[in-house]
Amino acid sequence: MAQTETANNVEFRAEARYIRVSPQKARLVLDLIKGRRVEEAMNTLQFTKKGVAPTIQKLLRSAIENATYLSQEKGLDVDVDNLVVKRAVANDGPRLKRIRPAPMGRAFRYQRRMAHIEIALAEKIRGSGAAHAASASTATAGKPKARKQTGKKTKAVARRKAVAKK
Repeated sequence: MAQTETANNVEFRAEARYIRVSPQKARLVLDLIKGRRVEEAMNTLQFTKKGVAPTIQKLLRSAIENATYLSQEKGLDVDVDNLVVKRAVANDGPRLKRIRPAPMGRAFRYQRRMAHIEIALAEKIRGSGAAHAASASTATAGKPKARKQTGKKTKAVARRKAVAKK
């Protein structure tokens, strides 16, 4: 259970360590829920057929419970319906080195991977989508448009490439 405050915005975390799944496989599922509302993320995890999905769903439920507990305990005004998955990360854990028997008395080494999975929730700021879209449109409006290349330059480049191929 953890809480981090960043510039008047509260973040609620949950972390699962030493999960017996490859971090790469966990990231496939975590990418599905990044940036989504909590309810939508729970539905996505419910119907995902990956083996790590129930573990991540349990972790997400824990982060939601951390948010409700801390909002009651510290008197914060947190609306669980407005929570969004702000960060979902799968980091490498320790690796178990194992040996598999191979032909002619040899042995092949392989590694059993583990992951440390972290999910952070934050309340979605209302009206941020429209403000972001407006700032993006003003940023592109100020830039000059690229000029089209003339035919002479492109022909010269094509000639050089043709000579280089020979």
